[in-house]
Amino acid sequence: MKIGVTVGDPAGIGPEIVAAAVAELGADGLRLYGDVRATQIAAVAGLPANLERVDTASVEARTGEPDPATAVGTVEAIRRAARDCLSGAIDAMVTAPISKEILAKGGFEYPGHTELIEECAGRGRAVMMLVGGQLRVALATIHCPLREVPERLSPHGIEQVLAVMDTDLRSRFGLAQPRIAVCGLNPHAGEGGRFGNEEALLIRPAVETSITAGVHASGPFSADSLFARAVSGEFDAVLGMYHDQALGPLKVHAFGRAVNVTLGLPLIRTSVDHGTAFDIAGRGQADATSLIEAIRLAREIARRGGGQA
Repeated sequence: MKIGVTVGDPAGIGPEIVAAAVAELGADGLRLYGDVRATQIAAVAGLPANLERVDTASVEARTGEPDPATAVGTVEAIRRAARDCLSGAIDAMVTAPISKEILAKGGFEYPGHTELIEECAGRGRAVMMLVGGQLRVALATIHCPLREVPERLSPHGIEQVLAVMDTDLRSRFGLAQPRIAVCGLNPHAGEGGRFGNEEALLIRPAVETSITAGVHASGPFSADSLFARAVSGEFDAVLGMYHDQALGPLKVHAFGRAVNVTLGLPLIRTSVDHGTAFDIAGRGQADATSLIEAIRLAREIARRGGGQA
């Protein structure tokens, strides 16, 4: 397997966790994309000579000092890795964290990696799922203001996400019949309409249509107790309606060792479960565990042949 690893924002902890992951796993089969100089500086013993490198740095970065001028190189690294995935030059890509704020200040309005990689792929329906401990948690909406979530939800959109989850949990994770539980949007899943009617109008119809299509889905369930049921093994995956509803429980359960997986695209992409951490960059405090697990999971999915959506 050949895995591409992007450095992410070079002023954050990306260079040091990438360097630590290379030191832990070895350079064989890895290709580095992004700011090579920053990663070389972060490597305690230097980068191995056999590590393949694609340097896309646009300006010289300073550790802990985010600079919008670096956004060009950061985005180009992600695009190059995605193109190489699509061409078969690498088998999967793994991404270190980026700053959406710095990208926006640099002229790139992507809400995150997922949307940028979806654009690069040119087809498919990207779905964000995090995997950690006993949980696999996907999102119906990703990075948007909370007030916009109800209007972004639709039966068709939820059906699409459930179809992608079902397909990729089978092909990429080897589950013969994945059991997917669906969160409600409102407290107590609406309490029969008393606390909101999105469950009746949007979510339940999508679940019912998905069941008819062969997806082993159930819900909507009250989110306050659903994740405990999933951890106990009752479900293989959970679909949350919005970012913090889904990722809060996941990160309490497995923060620092969880992996972000992009489903639904004709390439394999995994990532860390944390941000750029500019405040600790260069201080030797960054933990590379999530990136190491992301590389291992990317290899596992690639060996399973799960790269085609």
